[in-house]
Amino acid sequence: MATQLGEAKLLTEMVISWEALPDDYQLEDEPVENTNQPILAGALRESLEISGFIQPQMLIASNFGLCATVNGQLILKAPDWVYVPTVNQVLSDRKSYTPNLEGDVPAIVMEFLSNTEGGEYSVKRTYPPGRWFFYEQILQVPIYIIFEPDGGLLEFYQLKNQRYELQLPDENGRHFVESMGLFLGTWQGTKEARTGYWLRWWDTEGNLLPWAVEQIEQEHQRAEQERKRAEQERKRAEQERKRAEQERQEKEKLIAYLASQGIDPNNLPPLE
Repeated sequence: MATQLGEAKLLTEMVISWEALPDDYQLEDEPVENTNQPILAGALRESLEISGFIQPQMLIASNFGLCATVNGQLILKAPDWVYVPTVNQVLSDRKSYTPNLEGDVPAIVMEFLSNTEGGEYSVKRTYPPGRWFFYEQILQVPIYIIFEPDGGLLEFYQLKNQRYELQLPDENGRHFVESMGLFLGTWQGTKEARTGYWLRWWDTEGNLLPWAVEQIEQEHQRAEQERKRAEQERKRAEQERKRAEQERQEKEKLIAYLASQGIDPNNLPPLE
């Protein structure tokens, strides 16, 4: 049984350290709470990757363990999506991440609401602490996002004075993420046989960052537009060729007529 830390002790006597996960630590291999979660998380990363946003020093992951040690007790939470701007070492087989020790504190963590208990809002202060308390008070992640996929409700919380405050969206229903230089908002449509609400990224010009299937469609449309433009140019060139040919034939007929009348076209006076 885990040792219970008293609530008062956690609030006033928290000793937080950033220690590496032991090599022999066995991460729990728990299934995701519903099948929507990996699809939603993957879609968020996909558009960032296609747009060229993702750099080697970044850490973007889903259902990935974030670690901290509080009063000697290891705490590990796995948000549905996390973005870390810079890590100290780029690893292809990273199993977990300890902020401050291994790089930046995550700039964003996201949780997608499931049909189970509302752990995303838990401010439980005894060991192990709730997710909200862990992100807000221990990791102090600047932005915490809770998304309800079925109804499309996006809750955007920003850390101010060590407390999360709910932020209102702009006139387009989006939130600007300064650390990424992008807007985040909801979008309704179909991807991977799932029809419903999604979280999407927009750039500062208001352009939606596309998924792969959308980019392919955009490329197809651009290619089709280029084909039509080239066809129009070909038709214009053909019309110009026919016009020039018609003028040549008319000129030849005129010269032949003048010659039949005994008139040398070269001796005609210039037109006024």
